[in-house]
Amino acid sequence: MLNYHRIGDPDSTPYDRGLFSARQDAFAEQVAHLARSCDVISPADIETIRRERHGRFVLVTFDDGYRDNYELAVPVFASRGVPATFFICTGLIDRPHLAWWDEIAWMIRTTDAPALPAGEWFPSEIPLVDIRLAAVRTALARYKELPGERTEAFLAFLREATGQRHDGTGAASLWMTWDMIRKMQTGGITIGAHTVNHQVLGRLSEPEQEREIEGSRDRILAEIGRAPIAFAFPVGSRTRFTPATKNLLKANWFRYGFSFYGGVQSLDRFDPFDIRRVHVGHFVRQPVFERMTALPRVFARW
Repeated sequence: MLNYHRIGDPDSTPYDRGLFSARQDAFAEQVAHLARSCDVISPADIETIRRERHGRFVLVTFDDGYRDNYELAVPVFASRGVPATFFICTGLIDRPHLAWWDEIAWMIRTTDAPALPAGEWFPSEIPLVDIRLAAVRTALARYKELPGERTEAFLAFLREATGQRHDGTGAASLWMTWDMIRKMQTGGITIGAHTVNHQVLGRLSEPEQEREIEGSRDRILAEIGRAPIAFAFPVGSRTRFTPATKNLLKANWFRYGFSFYGGVQSLDRFDPFDIRRVHVGHFVRQPVFERMTALPRVFARW
């Protein structure tokens, strides 16, 4: 189960460069390889392949709903006749704005402040040197650890510490529109849910989790006329969702939940609400990608 986020040039963005999975030419090579060498499936095929078991199965997924997915990735899938699954964060489509991870990266990359101060949020000062990747990663990791009710206070701290506040300019162009998503579905793309606001579900109360899960399902149904059967947990590591999260997916008529902590998904040890995915990063070169799909147990992170 391969997972992507963005396609394009990470060096050209002031936002979170870690979200870029491949440049366009590299991505086209990867999909060409999958079309030649693998049986690429969609979530609707999972039960069939679990019964039949004969094949070299790969499922390709994208998270969030960035517009570069529509502009750069979808044409590649169409040209090769390869199915794909896109997990959409509905709040980013309905109310386009800078997502929290992109805002954090942008604040740190554009500030003139010399450091993020130690105190309530960080045990020691975080220098903001010329290469700020480490500072971005530290701040993102801190956000992901926080209870849901504390995240806004953390963002407010970063805005004050950096002296930066994004005014929303250009944010709308980052995201797909519902018209694009409907065209994707018409073209054979599977549309799945990814919450409303991209909250880390394991940090929320059960009623808050249900609002995120049910709200995203209902918006997708209303816009494309089909309820999603698959859901991807935001962030998706083992601590970012709970048994209660999985039960809420069942109660809201989802058939599958996709996590994001690496590993090969076995057909024998199969939890339909914890389907493991492997991250594809922009550092993965074509020979390595081909070995990943040929020898997945060697390359997948367990």
